[in-house]
Amino acid sequence: MAVTADASAIGRLTTAVGEAGAVVTALDVVDSDHTRVIADLTCDTADAAHADQVVGDLEAMDGVEVRKVSDRTFLLHLGGKIEVNPKIALRTRDELSRAYTPGVARVCLAIAENPDDARRLTIKRNTIAVVTDGSAVLGLGNLGPAAALPVMEGKAALFKRFAGVDAWPVVLDTQDTDEIVNIVKAIAPAYGGINLEDIAAPRCFEIEARLRELLDIPVFHDDQHGTAICVLAALTNALRVVGKRLAEVRVVVSGSGAAGTAIMKLLLRQGVGDLIATDRPGALHRGMPGLSESWQWLADNTNRDNYAGDLRGALRGADVFIGVSAPNLLTGDDIATMAPDSIVFALANPDPEVDPRAAREHAAIVATGRSDQPNQINNVLAFPGVFRGMLDAQARAYTDDMALAAARAIADTVGADKLNASVIVPSVFDARVAPAVAAAVRAVAKGEGGLRAEDAFTADGHRGEATVDTLRVTIDQAPVVGDPAVQ
Repeated sequence: MAVTADASAIGRLTTAVGEAGAVVTALDVVDSDHTRVIADLTCDTADAAHADQVVGDLEAMDGVEVRKVSDRTFLLHLGGKIEVNPKIALRTRDELSRAYTPGVARVCLAIAENPDDARRLTIKRNTIAVVTDGSAVLGLGNLGPAAALPVMEGKAALFKRFAGVDAWPVVLDTQDTDEIVNIVKAIAPAYGGINLEDIAAPRCFEIEARLRELLDIPVFHDDQHGTAICVLAALTNALRVVGKRLAEVRVVVSGSGAAGTAIMKLLLRQGVGDLIATDRPGALHRGMPGLSESWQWLADNTNRDNYAGDLRGALRGADVFIGVSAPNLLTGDDIATMAPDSIVFALANPDPEVDPRAAREHAAIVATGRSDQPNQINNVLAFPGVFRGMLDAQARAYTDDMALAAARAIADTVGADKLNASVIVPSVFDARVAPAVAAAVRAVAKGEGGLRAEDAFTADGHRGEATVDTLRVTIDQAPVVGDPAVQ
């Protein structure tokens, strides 16, 4: 921005920003002459509307001209957040002949003879596809594939940052189930796993189930399974804090879509005492008309006493509330009707099902999906390590046993000496989490026969836990020009 050059010019700018309720984080004078000063001013605002207010207040000042306004979040996304870099230098003719033609032909023939070799001789060993149709982007709804791409890029960046997994966004301009299944099946040979993302329920259930039947690589819908793993991990520690056992508690879940259904199935697998699934029509119960296939399954397998009322009624006397639904469904008075030492996971984002401050007046432990509140339940605790473990083990499928192992690993990372009502999950930046989850998942996969000793390599190519009592010799066999095998 340009401002009249006088002794108070910069001070007037910072004062105006402060009076507008924003916080100045940087101010640099980039140019000036005898009448004007050009300054770059950076400030933190509450939201986009607040930013517009700050700009308006600056523009209204005498002698101030706002020339350009930038949003640091948008600047971070310019040109995308990920890129492809080669792992080899290609500095000489010899290196080029090995990496590409003619040498690469020998590797192609080796894979044609033994297709499993693709898992160790290509990017398949460490690469997954992050697949979406853009039908359920964050909490924003059906925005389509192009608008979903920033989320998929971010997911790929998280995979790399936390677990060294190479992930690539695959955004599909179709919401037809058959077409999505066929496309993913067709591209699967290049990948060691498929991460489904932001696909609306109930279509996501069918897509995942069909792909699991068709593919020999793990298919993982993070909105379902990543959320379920993190919720079980957090609940494990929350129950430790309040001194209750999962087999003895009653859990009420608000939201019976993709995430809620996966959470409830994992809790049932782990032996929860009682469970009531709720959604817009109320508690799902046996005899309830008009249920979808997934809701009918929940009605048949939960709600021991066949309660048929609303969410508030289901909450009375419950030990645990888990919300993966919509904001502001409950009040602190509703939480007060729960059992003593209650646990509240209000995970709707950005606004939870109940105000966390109101919930804390009555509940022993409160968790949300927000980064500005204690006990943030964030899927990044799970999915990087889960895929790291599956890729390391060359797993053919994702299983519930992997989920249970991952949840235990996340919960145990906190440590008994650190565990309290405000710390039931580790920080997303805790460097121990992804390796612990990967090790747990890898161990399960090995037990299922998913790893041979001679294939036990870690992501960076070093040998992992398995050992082989043989001597391996690396032979640099130069490609022979004119050899029929390399044409």
